[in-house]
Amino acid sequence: MASTLRPLSPLGQRTLLLTTAAVPLTGWTVHAVVLHRRLASCRRDPLTGLLRRDAYTARAHRILRRQGDDTAVVLIDADHFKAVNDRFGHLGGDTVLAAFGARITAWAGPHASAGRLGGDEFAVVLPLTAARRHQRLEQLVRMLRTPVRLDDGRTVEVSASVGVATPDTMGTRDLSALQRAADAAMYEGKHTGRARFATLAHAATPSVNGRRAGRPGTHQWGRAA
Repeated sequence: MASTLRPLSPLGQRTLLLTTAAVPLTGWTVHAVVLHRRLASCRRDPLTGLLRRDAYTARAHRILRRQGDDTAVVLIDADHFKAVNDRFGHLGGDTVLAAFGARITAWAGPHASAGRLGGDEFAVVLPLTAARRHQRLEQLVRMLRTPVRLDDGRTVEVSASVGVATPDTMGTRDLSALQRAADAAMYEGKHTGRARFATLAHAATPSVNGRRAGRPGTHQWGRAA
């Protein structure tokens, strides 16, 4: 018996139309999600999950403009990192860096700009009132002193030096100037086991490309802001 085609009801026509339209729409949605993920991956350091330099800098500028004096610029430098690489190998060193990235992210929170500037050096710009600064920075130092356990079961004793500069103390909201002062304070407080807050004297420290003159890697720092 010959089959006959039955015309679609108005409801069926609408369903077919919506289904047909959804096919390219779904394709564009998937494309947008993939593109977003690729862009996000380009903005973040794959080892630590922290922002790369350009993304960190752009977000840091926005925080400084929005928060003003209730902001802290924090520079972090892993202590004795070369010795970690020498003893545990680069895989062990990478595990330590990844752990530092996770700890800095957790400490900074979602409203901060946390970035890896290169090697074992990190920076955070975050909203932070004067009343909470010392408590929060002591917390960061404790977190970074927690030993890191490697996949093979060995434990790495770690620590980091921390320098802090704030707009109200330094009299500026310029990111480059604040990073220079924080870098100088961090060097002065190396291996002391506590965060060092920058003063106006640290702003006068000679620098190269935004870093203390003579510091290893100054030629790689580039424009901080």
